[in-house]
Amino acid sequence: MSGEHGGARGGGTPFGRMLRELRLSRRLTIEELAEASGVSGRAIGDMERGRSLRPHPGTVTALAQGLRLDEAARADLLTALRATRPGPKAPAPAKAAQYPLPRGVPDFVGRQSELSALRALARRAADDAGPERPGPAAPPVAVVFGPPGSGKTTLAVRLAKESAPSFPDGTFLLDMRGLDAQPLLAEQAVPRLLAAWGVGDGELAGLGAEERMARYYAITAGLRAVLVLDNAGSEAQIRPLLPREGHLLVVVTSRRTLAGLEGVRRLELGALDPRESAALLRAVVGADRVDAEPAAAHVVTELCGHLPLALRVAANWAATRTNWSLGRLADRLADEDRRLDALSAGDLRVNSAFALSYSRLAPEAARMFRLLSLVPGGDFGVPVAAALTAAPPTAAEDLLEELLEAGLLMTSRDDRYRFHDLLRLYAGARHRAEDGARESAAARARLRAWLLDTAVLAGRWYEPGYGAPPPDPGRLVALDDRDQALRWIKAESDNWLAAFREAAGAGEHAVVTEVAEAMHWFSDHWVSWDRWTEIYERAAEAGASLGDAALEATHRNYLAWAYWACERRHAEAVAAARRALGLAGGCGDISQQGHAHAYLGWLQNAVGDLSSAADNCHRAQELFARADNINGYLQAANLSITLLQKTGRAPEAIAAYRKVMDALADPRNRDRVPSNVRHVTGLIARYHVSFVHLDQEHWQDAAEVLRSIHGQLDILGHHRQAGRVRLHLAKALAHLGEGAEAAAEYRTVLTMADRLPDDLLDQARTALDSLAIPEDSSRTPSGTPG
Repeated sequence: MSGEHGGARGGGTPFGRMLRELRLSRRLTIEELAEASGVSGRAIGDMERGRSLRPHPGTVTALAQGLRLDEAARADLLTALRATRPGPKAPAPAKAAQYPLPRGVPDFVGRQSELSALRALARRAADDAGPERPGPAAPPVAVVFGPPGSGKTTLAVRLAKESAPSFPDGTFLLDMRGLDAQPLLAEQAVPRLLAAWGVGDGELAGLGAEERMARYYAITAGLRAVLVLDNAGSEAQIRPLLPREGHLLVVVTSRRTLAGLEGVRRLELGALDPRESAALLRAVVGADRVDAEPAAAHVVTELCGHLPLALRVAANWAATRTNWSLGRLADRLADEDRRLDALSAGDLRVNSAFALSYSRLAPEAARMFRLLSLVPGGDFGVPVAAALTAAPPTAAEDLLEELLEAGLLMTSRDDRYRFHDLLRLYAGARHRAEDGARESAAARARLRAWLLDTAVLAGRWYEPGYGAPPPDPGRLVALDDRDQALRWIKAESDNWLAAFREAAGAGEHAVVTEVAEAMHWFSDHWVSWDRWTEIYERAAEAGASLGDAALEATHRNYLAWAYWACERRHAEAVAAARRALGLAGGCGDISQQGHAHAYLGWLQNAVGDLSSAADNCHRAQELFARADNINGYLQAANLSITLLQKTGRAPEAIAAYRKVMDALADPRNRDRVPSNVRHVTGLIARYHVSFVHLDQEHWQDAAEVLRSIHGQLDILGHHRQAGRVRLHLAKALAHLGEGAEAAAEYRTVLTMADRLPDDLLDQARTALDSLAIPEDSSRTPSGTPG
C-alpha cells in the first residue's frame, strides 16, 4: 500500500489528522516527507494514525520544515500537538530555599577513571573514623576542572546522585556563578546553604557574619551530604565553604585549577577519547545507526572536537531525524561550521554543533533561544520566558522543552531552566546578529516591566492595606496566597533584582521606590537575604532624585533597619535614622518622624543605651498616635515592653502589654492590622511580657503566657527565641512543682543543639541535672529548685 493511503481517514488525534492533511495538500507520500524531514516513515505513519500520542516538539519542528510550512501553519500544527497532551500539572509546593541537584543525563558515558576517583573520595567521606581517619578530620574535597563544555557539572551530578544512599542528609548543588560580573561570594553562599539545611530566616537574621560562619561549620560537621559548588571562579569563593570536619563531601567544578586550595583532589577533564565519543553518540542516537556508519560517526565526533556538550547537542538533533544518515549529519556540521565563527573554546570547534541545532529550530524556538540570553539571572522559569517573548505560557513551555530536547538548555532546580555558559554566549551572539537594537530593547523592557510589576504584587501580599492582588486571568504566575508570593520572590530574586538595578540605572525613580516600598513588609520574612541594604540605598537615592523629602525619609528609615538587621552596621544605621528624622521633620511627615524615633530606640536598645531608647520609643508612640498609624504604634509599644522590663518598671511594662493586646482585639483595628501582622505582633508582645513575669517570679503568669506561644516561634524560624521560650517555661513549671513537664522541656531544648547557642544549652543541661528526674519518669519531685 502506498504511503498516502495509510491509515483511516477519520481516526487518529487532531494532531495526526492535521499532519496527514498537510502532507496530502503538498502531494507528498509518507516516504517523501520522511526524506524531506529526516523523521522515519514509520514514525510519521504512527503519528498520523494516533499511535504516537506525544511526539516531541523537535520532531514536529523537523516535520514542519519538511512540509515547508509558514509560521501560521507551523503554529497551528503545534496547537494541535498541545491538544493531544494532558493539561498542565499542578505546581508542587516549592522549597524556595533548597538547592537540589538538577536532572542528570540518562545516557552518561565515559569518564570512568575520574568517576572511580570520585567514588573513592565519596566512600572516604561517608565512612566513619578508620585507619585513614583516626579522629575528627576534614572530609575530602574534589576539584573537577577543565574547559567549558567538557562535562564537569554532569560528572559531579552523576557522582552525587549515585552516592546519595551513603549520604542520608541529601545532595545539593549551588551555582557559584564564577563567570558572572558579580560572582556569588562565600558570605552570600553561607546563608543560602544554611537555609537549605533547615536554619530558619529568623535565626539567620540574628547572626552576624562570623556567627553565621561558625554555624556553617557546626552544621557541616554533623552532615552526611554531598555539596556540589558548581562553576567556581576563584579560590576566595570556595575556601571559606570547605568543611573542617565531618562527612560532607564537597565537589567543586571550575574552568580553573584553583591551585590556591590546599589538600584537595584535582581531576582534570579534557575532551573525550574517540571510543568515549562514539559511545556517547551511540547512547543518544542509537547503537544501530552509529555502528552502521563508523566512518561518519568518527567525522561527527571530530567536528565536535570530542567535547561532550557539542556532541550531545549534535546527537540530540540527529536523534529526532531518524531517517537521515550520520553521513548527512556530518555534512551538515561541516556546512554550519562555515556559517558562523562567533564562538570558540580554545581550538575546539563547538560552534558547528550549536549552529546546526540552532538553524533547524522552528522560528519561534530560535527566537526564544536568542532572547533567553537576555535573562540576567542564573536560571528562570516558564513565566520569565513567556514575559520575555510575549508568548502564552503553554507555548513558552513547549518552546523551552524543544530547546531542552535539542540540548540547547539544561534543567535547574524546581522545574527551572538554565543555559550552559557557552550556549548563553552563542545565544547572545545570534541575538545581536539577528534581532537588532530595537527588538533587544523592547524585550529587555518587557521583561523588566513584568519582573518589577510582579515583584510589587508579590511583596504587597505582606503590606497592610493590600494583600491579594486583583484577579487577572492573564497573570503569568499564581499569587493566590502569601506562600506563593514568597516562593516567587525568592526563586526569581536574581532576576527581579537585576531588573531593579536596571530601573535605577535608567532613572526610573518612581518604579524603584514602588518596588522597595512593596518589599518592606516582606523583608522581615527574609532578613538573611544579602541585598536589602542595596535596595534601600537605591530607593533613598531615588527619593532624593525625585525631590520628595517624605519619600526619601521613608527609605532612609528602611535603610536604618537593613544596616542593622542584615549587616550589623550600627553607626550607619543610626546615621540613616537620624537623616530620616531630619527629612521627615522638615516636610512635616509625622508618621516618618515616628518611625525614625522607633528605629533609633530599637538601635539604642541593641547597644544597651536604655535611657535614650526609652525616650525615643515614647516619642515614637506619641507621633504614631497623632498620625493614627496603628501598625507603627504597635511596633513601638512592643519595644516599650522590653525597655520597661529592662529598667525594672514591671507594672508599666505589663500596662504597655495590655495596651498592645487591647489594640489587637479592638474590632476597629481588624481591617487596619493584617492577620499576619496581628499574629506576629501578639507573639512578640507575649514573648516580651514573659520576661516581666519571670523577673517578678510570677510563675503561674509566666507559664500561661509562655504556653500560649509554645512552638509558634519555631514555625517562624526564630529558633533562638523558641529555645528561650522552652527554657523559661521549664523554669516556671519547675517552680510550680511540675517537674516531669519541666524536664521534658529541658530535654527538648537539648535536642535543638544544632540551632541554639551554647549558653542556652548549658543552662538547660544544668537545670535538668538539678531536677534529677529519670527520663521515663512522670513523678513530680518533692522539692523545687531555687
